[in-house]
Amino acid sequence: MQQATALLNNIFGYPEFRPGQAEVIEQVLAQRDTLVLMPTGGGKSLCYQIPALVLPGLSIVVSPLISLMKDQVDALNAYGVEAAYINSNLSSEQLVQVFRAMQEGRLKLVYVAPERLMKLDFIERLHHLDISLIAVDEAHCVSHWGHDFRKDYRLLGQLKNQFPHVPMLGLTATADLATRADIVQQLNLNQPFVFKGSFDRPNIRYNQVTKYKATEQVIQFVKQQEGSGIIYCNSRKKVDDLTLALARQGVNCAGYHAGLEGSVRDSIQRDFIQDKIDIIVATVAFGMGIDKSNVRFVVHFDLPRSIESYYQEIGRAGRDGMPAEALLLYDEKDAARIRQWIASGENEERNEVELQKFAAMEAFGEAQTCRRQILLNYFAEYSAGQCQNCDICLDPPKAFDGTIVALKVLSCVLRLEQQVASQYLIDVLRGKQLKRIIELQHDKLSTYGIGKEQSDAYWHNIINQLIHRGLLRVDITQHSVLKLTEAARPILRQTQDIELAVPRLTIDLSKKKQVAEQAYDRALFAKLKHLRKSIAEQDDVPPFVVFSDASLADMAAKCPQSSRDFLAVSGVGQTKLERYGPRFIEAISRHLN
Repeated sequence: MQQATALLNNIFGYPEFRPGQAEVIEQVLAQRDTLVLMPTGGGKSLCYQIPALVLPGLSIVVSPLISLMKDQVDALNAYGVEAAYINSNLSSEQLVQVFRAMQEGRLKLVYVAPERLMKLDFIERLHHLDISLIAVDEAHCVSHWGHDFRKDYRLLGQLKNQFPHVPMLGLTATADLATRADIVQQLNLNQPFVFKGSFDRPNIRYNQVTKYKATEQVIQFVKQQEGSGIIYCNSRKKVDDLTLALARQGVNCAGYHAGLEGSVRDSIQRDFIQDKIDIIVATVAFGMGIDKSNVRFVVHFDLPRSIESYYQEIGRAGRDGMPAEALLLYDEKDAARIRQWIASGENEERNEVELQKFAAMEAFGEAQTCRRQILLNYFAEYSAGQCQNCDICLDPPKAFDGTIVALKVLSCVLRLEQQVASQYLIDVLRGKQLKRIIELQHDKLSTYGIGKEQSDAYWHNIINQLIHRGLLRVDITQHSVLKLTEAARPILRQTQDIELAVPRLTIDLSKKKQVAEQAYDRALFAKLKHLRKSIAEQDDVPPFVVFSDASLADMAAKCPQSSRDFLAVSGVGQTKLERYGPRFIEAISRHLN
């Protein structure tokens, strides 16, 4: 670990590990299988990059996207780390060069796609090398319960049989309880150390508005923002229409979807990463693995299909830790259409999982309690406090003593033996004369009809709030039945009160806005960004590979004028000091003079 800390300081330029990184690295260095759950921007990459540098042999990193591999390798090379990638973009000559470097022990990390890794000839090649670690990035792709399930990932479970003594590390930013258990099983992890970091991204402010004249709403929002952004739509036509509307308003933007030629998509993505395009309007085909740290906002023109997708997509904003915005446009009609699309899928079992995941996303959109709390609770990180950085906290709905209402719901769940989904529970609460209720004699329960004075929509909202507050959970592995949690016990015993939000139909769009003032020289920051861009163009790398926005802000705050002071800037290691230090120190000195 001393060596790991020295590498963190000297190569990557950080004075100390972020929460969880040291624990994970220690377990990996002890040759233990590990599962890491950390938010996007939480520092997952260092959890395998640093062990790869400490361990004697070669580390293999399984990565799902070509763009992610290239960006990660560019960034590592900028730090002076010997790394390479293998994918379909390499020529035969380039591939031979990488294989030779692997054979000669000149590489510490090799990134590879799962379909290439699992080919017999590639596995055979690895058996002749000293493999120290296998890291599986975006590990949720292996799980049937995951929001981004990929068949190629399922084969990765065979790796443990091929390399039983090599530690395996799975990493993901998005996995609920069912997905986590499935990842461990599918990857054949042997009694793994599981690290679950906080899913909180406090620098992102969550906003939601009711969708009304959506294009105008987006244009108005975008004009209030600075820097890069991503806008997600659920169809190619919407992407094309919105891109055109924004361009007509003078916005520097481009559309991205699967209907475009591969070379065009690659060009657009590269221009966005290199800050030549400010805003990308895209379908969900865009973004997985986009390692661009200075995205300042993400807009969802349409509802995502799961909380995991939403969390992963908004996670592309503010990866440098600086303030960022997330905006969701919510429309119940959109929700109904998406439910219909999901239900029409061919795989019934998969449909049921996706419908339940979408129901959780709908509940988030309809919520009247702190949005950050809902997101964290979905990932089993129960949070009692409110965040003061979402539209609900900044413009709170009215609260009421919900103890009796909560007791009605929880008692009914208990009397139905925790074996029914929410709509059936509501039908019993409202005393509906349905055939199934009468056949099962649930009309004889003491809780039958005790909620008849309120509507279905009212009870849906209350149930969702109880789920968000961690008193109920939805078990998607058992047909989405409602289960009581330990936190429900004091409510059922009537030893604790609970406050809930009064359901409301409209949202106040004139929300107060909290702006986090950064203590740094804005004029100097702009000059440093300009210098960074010119260096990035010369080196043909994305600007963030030179330095992140957070590093530039730290420079603009500390104004270092010597090599020693420059090393104290966050994200500046020895290699970056030698490579870029003199030019940035000169720019800072000129500005100060």
